[in-house]
Amino acid sequence: MALIIAALLVIAFTANVAIGSINGTPVVGNVAEMIMLFLASIAFVVAVLKREAAEKELSENDH
Repeated sequence: MALIIAALLVIAFTANVAIGSINGTPVVGNVAEMIMLFLASIAFVVAVLKREAAEKELSENDH
């Protein structure tokens, strides 16, 4: 779920940059872009940590 959130936020950021370059004015401002990227990176880290915890639990159960 966290990885999907991260992907959606990156897609929203990319769409905003593309729209801004076409129209000359982005849909959201600089602060909102920064917050989107910050939240995307947090969601990505959460997804990675959850995956590592699941792998660790799986490897502990195998031994």
